[in-house]
Amino acid sequence: MADNRRSIRRRRLSVEIKKARVEAGMTIEEVSEATEWSMGKISNIETGVRLKPTVMEIRGLLDVYEVTDERRREAILNLTRQARELGWWSKYTDVFTDDFVAFEGEARRIRTYELARIPGLLQTPRYVESLMRASLYQSPPDIERAVETRRQRQQILTAPDAPELWAVIDEAALLRIQREDVLKEQVEHLIAVAEADNTVTLQILPFSNGMHAGLQGPFVILEFVPGVSPVVYLETDTDGLYLEEPDELERYGRLFDHVRASARYPEASLQILKNLI
Repeated sequence: MADNRRSIRRRRLSVEIKKARVEAGMTIEEVSEATEWSMGKISNIETGVRLKPTVMEIRGLLDVYEVTDERRREAILNLTRQARELGWWSKYTDVFTDDFVAFEGEARRIRTYELARIPGLLQTPRYVESLMRASLYQSPPDIERAVETRRQRQQILTAPDAPELWAVIDEAALLRIQREDVLKEQVEHLIAVAEADNTVTLQILPFSNGMHAGLQGPFVILEFVPGVSPVVYLETDTDGLYLEEPDELERYGRLFDHVRASARYPEASLQILKNLI
């Protein structure tokens, strides 16, 4: 994905600006003549290559497109302001190796499959500490920052506009937890989340189900507001890979359907967790 550094708000702004131009029946060349801007600049605003257009620039385009509805104008201008803001995660560049957390925070639906770890949105503090130490991070400040960022990420699950989260976790991720206190805290948290009246669906994929389609590795599918294309995220140790081509999205959508079908139903998954306790 060539533009994976763009925030979702920036991508939404691109969609809204292009939509306004199309509704006005104008070509990029006509807008260029009306604004005395280059066609490249206008195209870059619409595609997101120009990362942070100013409120004045967007207001000028809305005037050219004769967008007079005050509510719509203000919504687009607010989106412009928000796209220029730095998120809370910008203070943790030592923890986050890419912009995944920004995409995660804007998602309306998250489908995640994990083969060897508990999904980040469901990790407990002791689990994060154990995971960090296993990943060769021994410094107490580093571990504390990792725990804090997990807490902040997880706040999206209790927000009024919480995304729908569907998580499929391979049993291997649970059985790798060797410390009983860590396992107990983590499993109790998963049970609480699974039993809560919220937007989280949790499935466990047990060893007894044998080979399955997800053995090649974990992935996350992020879906956003209408008009913004979904992305598939593949994590690496130093960065992340983003996929958004139609055939890639279709492929991983099918993969998730297969691992979901291979996993136990949510009620049976809950019983697996209780049996661990």
